[in-house]
Amino acid sequence: MAEDSVQRFVIGDVEVLRIVEWQGPFVPAPDLVPGVGPELWKEYEEQLAPDHWEPGSDRAVAAMQTWVLRSGGRTVLVDTGVGRGRERPGNPLFHQRQGDLPGLLERAGVRTGDVDVVVNTHIHADHVGWNTHDAGGAWVPTFPDAQYLLPAPDDLHFGPEGGYGGYGGGERVDERLVYEDSVAPVHRAGLAVRWEGEHRIDEHLTLEAAPGHTPGSSVLRVASRGERAAFVGDLLHNPVQILHPECSSCFCLDPRQAARSRRRVLERAADQGELVIPAHFGGGGAVEVRRVGGRFSLGRWAA
Repeated sequence: MAEDSVQRFVIGDVEVLRIVEWQGPFVPAPDLVPGVGPELWKEYEEQLAPDHWEPGSDRAVAAMQTWVLRSGGRTVLVDTGVGRGRERPGNPLFHQRQGDLPGLLERAGVRTGDVDVVVNTHIHADHVGWNTHDAGGAWVPTFPDAQYLLPAPDDLHFGPEGGYGGYGGGERVDERLVYEDSVAPVHRAGLAVRWEGEHRIDEHLTLEAAPGHTPGSSVLRVASRGERAAFVGDLLHNPVQILHPECSSCFCLDPRQAARSRRRVLERAADQGELVIPAHFGGGGAVEVRRVGGRFSLGRWAA
């Protein structure tokens, strides 16, 4: 899928728009999912290349994207990307990136004032960046009429009041910067809603906890007229993790807990026919999951 493109499909009565900011080679594949050795990437080459793995460079392919859901007369955004002009000294791909998510949304027929709900599946730099924008030297909410749904365990962990001095334990300066420019302004504006465990948005949309990648990592479930989907955030970074769900990404804070959450979500997806929609999958972006004995396989990709 080309950059700046839009994909549309429906899940029952819920319309879904996929807004792609960027797609291409990301990090070395063995680094992204350390538990998957080179022989397995090669074994699955037919399923992974070229949309999810670039064999020549041995780099995983990823996408930076936001999902828009129109449900029950409201517009819901799932994750907001990296943002523009952010200080991210620990990540060259994100540092001072000059993206334009509002412009992409507008070209897809979604104005910032149209957004009613922003879902941050978790608090990482590439999921909360466009929560805010720079307005004359101050970070202010990009979606001024929206309710921002924040997983409470992440808000605590990455906020200044969290354990070990807050900001994710103080290990990375980027985490302090992410919270201060992309999350704290939403709190100050009175738009933040913290939730824990499970949170129902409307009759079709429900958030539920799926910890491990971060303490508050979450999944947005969609159910409408017998059709189902799960927006799983960073529970999956690459389809190879569907084939080997025991393998967590290098970005998971608690790899074992992430693997348990991933298996639970994949089992339900296979059993209930949920379309699985991760945050960073390239190609079709959304895929069916099937059981083959005690393992999982890739089914059809979204049209």
